[in-house]
Amino acid sequence: MDNPVMQSFFMLILMLVIFYFLLIRPQQKRQRAIQEMQASLQKGDKVVTIGGLHGTVDSLDEGTVVIRCGDGSRLTYDRSAIREVLEKASK
Repeated sequence: MDNPVMQSFFMLILMLVIFYFLLIRPQQKRQRAIQEMQASLQKGDKVVTIGGLHGTVDSLDEGTVVIRCGDGSRLTYDRSAIREVLEKASK
């Protein structure tokens, strides 16, 4: 490893590996968890959208979710707009 070019190449590869494990892999795990949460939505779940709207899932289809708000209004959102599930529907 006396060759400076090889040392530079080794350091570059090492930095890329560290970058992958510190930044890319955790982001992929978070994205996978969000997709699983959005795919497992059920009628009656209490949810929060990315815009901060709190409501209850009223109905679902392939790509959209209808959310019932506190005043009884029903709003249609894409599934990807659901940020978190606060409470799962009781079975």
